[in-house]
Amino acid sequence: MSSPAPGSPADVVRTWDARADHYLRLFRDELAEKPYDLEVLRAFAQRVGAGGRVYDAGCGPCGHVTALLAAHGLDMLGIDLSPRCVALARREQPGVRFAVMDQGAIGAVPLDGLVAYYSLHDQPKRLLPATLAAWAAAIRPGGQLLIVAKEGTGDGVIDDPLGGGLRVYWAEFTADELRESIRDAGFRIDACAVREAYEDEIPARRVHLAATRR
Repeated sequence: MSSPAPGSPADVVRTWDARADHYLRLFRDELAEKPYDLEVLRAFAQRVGAGGRVYDAGCGPCGHVTALLAAHGLDMLGIDLSPRCVALARREQPGVRFAVMDQGAIGAVPLDGLVAYYSLHDQPKRLLPATLAAWAAAIRPGGQLLIVAKEGTGDGVIDDPLGGGLRVYWAEFTADELRESIRDAGFRIDACAVREAYEDEIPARRVHLAATRR
C-alpha cells in the first residue's frame, strides 16, 4: 500500500496516531510553564465571552488548551483528525468534549470563536487559504480567531522535531504572511505579537495573532 501524500489529511492521521503518546508525555503540563500563553488564552476567552461556542482546532492528545478555555467559561469542543489524539485527550480531560474532525472541513456551525494552537504546521502552506476560508465560514460575524504558529519559512517533510524517528510534514509562517492571509479570509487583525521560544521549547519564535470575523 502506498503512503499518503505528505501533509494530506491521511498523512496527518498517520503521523499523529504514531506520536500522540510521545507528545502527551512531553507536553501534558506545558502551559504551567508558559505565562505568556496563559495570558493570551485568558484574553481570548474574555473577548469571546462566557458561554461562547468555540472549537480548539488540532487539540492534540493533551487537550490542555481546550480544557483551559472551558475552565474560563467557554463552550468548548476540541477537534483533531487523529483518533488516537482524541482518545488520549478524552482520557486526560474528563468532562471536556472532543471529536475526530478535519479542521479544514468544519462547515457553517456557527461559532463564537476558534483557536488554532500550532495546528497549521501539519499541512502544506498552499492549503492555508482554504483552511482559513473554512474557519471564516464557521465563525459568526464578530466572532474571534486566535492562531499561534512557529515563525519561519519551512514548508516540507522533515525529521520530527519532537523526536521518535518519524518523517513529518512541517510548515512555518511569518507574521506578515499570516496577517495577509487572515485579512484576505475576512478577518480584522486585532493583535499580532512574536515571542522568543522558552528554554524547553523547539527553538523557533512564536507568532500569536488575534482577529475578529468581519
